[in-house]
Amino acid sequence: MPLHVPPAPAPALRSVLTALGSPTAVREARTPSLRTAQGPATPELPLPVHVLEQAPAKDAPATRLAGWRFLIRCGDRAVAAAETMLTPDGWAFSHFFEGPYVASTERALQQAEALTHPYQPRLLSVPGLYMITLWLHGDCTADGGTGHPAPADLLVPLAPAPPGIAAHRPYRVAELLPVLTHRVPPIRLLGSPA
Repeated sequence: MPLHVPPAPAPALRSVLTALGSPTAVREARTPSLRTAQGPATPELPLPVHVLEQAPAKDAPATRLAGWRFLIRCGDRAVAAAETMLTPDGWAFSHFFEGPYVASTERALQQAEALTHPYQPRLLSVPGLYMITLWLHGDCTADGGTGHPAPADLLVPLAPAPPGIAAHRPYRVAELLPVLTHRVPPIRLLGSPA
């Protein structure tokens, strides 16, 4: 198996399990597929979610850990996802969701399983482009919550991808990251000219 899924922090997993066990949390979620799912719902494939942040000057872009995402599986497919976030008190459940990124994540992970090189899967969010990629990190022993994309890592844009970027096509970070950072609007600092 070429994918080495990093372990999620235990409190993050516990918060998702607690939410799945709460009829109120599931009933109030905007996830009809989770509310109507037959059989037990289990959180699987915890993926750290990193956010690409463009530096204000011409510095290299940075990433920060924003949370952990779990695919919620019922039977043979993912029907939703659960997201956790870091709070001052530790990891906490944030929300359930469904939509195209759930199936797209599952598809990208299946594609990555067919690769011959081992990778550690992560998610990289590019908020300025409303884009999420499966980030295949080459160091399988790394802490999933830290680090930056290495030039040889792969990024697989999830569908829907922004115009001009093919979804489900693996790109080397060195190939795609310059395109992404060029297309992301620059961050405006307080007091900077409009």
